[in-house]
Amino acid sequence: MKFLTITRWDSMKAFSTLEIMEVSVPPHVRHAMLNDDIVEARAYQLEAVDEALSSSMLLVMPTAAGKTAVIWMMISEKLAKGGRGIMIAPTVGLVEQHIRSMRDVLKLEDEIISITGQIPPSKRSGKWTEARLIIATPKVVVNDVRNGVLDLSDFSILIVDEAHHCTGEHAMAQVCDHYISDNGDPHILGVTASPGHRPENVREICNRTGAVRIHIRNSGEEMLRGYLSELEVREITVIVPEEMVQLSEPFKIWQRGIVDRERRLGRYIMPGMINFSGLSNAMDRAKSAIGRGEASGYQSVSQIAIAMRLHHLINCLMSQGVSASREYLDRLEDEESGGKKSVRDFLRDARIRDLRGKLMEMDEIHSKIGAVRRMVRERIRRDPESRIIVFANYRDTVASLEFSLEGLEGVSPVRFVGQSSRGGRKGLSAKEQVGRLDEFREGDANVLLATSIGEEGLDIPSADLVIFYEPVSSEIRTIQRRGRTGRKRLGEVIVLIAEGTRDEGARAAALRREENMQRAVHRVRRSLPRAHHSDLSNLESFSVISDGTVIDSADFVKSEREGRRTPMSETDGTRSVNSVKEARSMPSESLRPRGQYGLEDFQD
Repeated sequence: MKFLTITRWDSMKAFSTLEIMEVSVPPHVRHAMLNDDIVEARAYQLEAVDEALSSSMLLVMPTAAGKTAVIWMMISEKLAKGGRGIMIAPTVGLVEQHIRSMRDVLKLEDEIISITGQIPPSKRSGKWTEARLIIATPKVVVNDVRNGVLDLSDFSILIVDEAHHCTGEHAMAQVCDHYISDNGDPHILGVTASPGHRPENVREICNRTGAVRIHIRNSGEEMLRGYLSELEVREITVIVPEEMVQLSEPFKIWQRGIVDRERRLGRYIMPGMINFSGLSNAMDRAKSAIGRGEASGYQSVSQIAIAMRLHHLINCLMSQGVSASREYLDRLEDEESGGKKSVRDFLRDARIRDLRGKLMEMDEIHSKIGAVRRMVRERIRRDPESRIIVFANYRDTVASLEFSLEGLEGVSPVRFVGQSSRGGRKGLSAKEQVGRLDEFREGDANVLLATSIGEEGLDIPSADLVIFYEPVSSEIRTIQRRGRTGRKRLGEVIVLIAEGTRDEGARAAALRREENMQRAVHRVRRSLPRAHHSDLSNLESFSVISDGTVIDSADFVKSEREGRRTPMSETDGTRSVNSVKEARSMPSESLRPRGQYGLEDFQD
């Protein structure tokens, strides 16, 4: 505890001393490379650092639990021993966020730089050797390694933020491949809140990052209790406007006709409502039929492809609205310029031409737009200091939301989309993205309208409401979106679900996959060949300052473990139940006589 004595000059031209006020100051971590009184001491974070310093590791921790603090301490220890560090993050906005926080936390002054695609290749070559810590986007790292500009063997630690991307041909996975191949003593810390619900995906992330251990924490643990803000998740069901139902009806009939034919051919075999999984399975079966020499397989492939486009179009009309449907058809037209005959034929169909004409003349009428408008207006009216993030899948939906919110009292919306230009809409440059995030953080804008570019890692402490314009079936994206609120105070998440549409299935799928994620991580964790590690043996360079007293970091962790341990009762209060039943006497005639083995023994 610290005591503050506040002295003031009052209206009587005399000094007066206010009542002494007791202020609780949380303990902080001290290290040679950390600025004082910046990093709050949390035992579970120190435990993660201790384990991460022993070998390459994947850290799985809930959003807002302080994964970044673990990164700070990890880098501090590696650099204090004379090494150099490199960190990769998937977006420019996230790189800029990290560079700002690192400069505030670490005692490196000008020895931290960021390198992104904004810097031309000709000017990047000399920068890789300028600083002790470099934060970069993965694509520039891959390009400069391949061009011989960057040597990864010079770095003693690689930090991979949002490590769930380390699969397949993603640039983040390729960076890890190059680092492990080029570095004689590779050490990687991969960090994510959502590694995926499939054990094979988690296993691939570990393989690509070289992780020989997984450190996983969940929000229900006693060690994390009190550090995470409460998060309320609500689902709101909206009724699809009758106009949108009527617009989609011809395409439902078209799709049913295709699926009925494929059912008769034995290629669409999924029972129940038509879904994308069933269509994908049918496509695989049609391709297998072609492999067997069945000529009908070619027509099936073509028809099922049309059914897939119709499926997406129907879902846009029913669960997204006019803008998203228009954007989807515009994207298909862009594909037409690439020369795909099937797409040209699809767009030339009279039903599609008629729909495009109607959509061009329509304003956005979907119920979700009105729902977002009402929720934003009510939240800002109740609390003008609120910050709201609205996630939508399509840029045209974002544009419609921005238009619908303009003019509302106290509401200042700003769009946050990717860099590429799509569907006739220009993207935001990296500089514009950073500028719009700054507007939102500083309060010049209070509603951030974002596509998927805003889902990952962005730390916006004041955001207290997140609205999902639609649920997403991916548990990774759901967790990332949800993690944008409740970081410093009570947060609320609202998921809009259009009744009778794909929204209902997507929400259920995300919940199911999120439940499976913990099981998948633990299954892979048990199979990893973890090297021996003595508990808390890597924390000698760290200490904890609490109320002016210096505490050994290992002692601090042990104290927290003891203090948060669930106490055991000295007596067992469980009510004893006597399960022994009273034996009942049985009549002697029901007993089998000794030596009697078959029915013939009953004969006279």
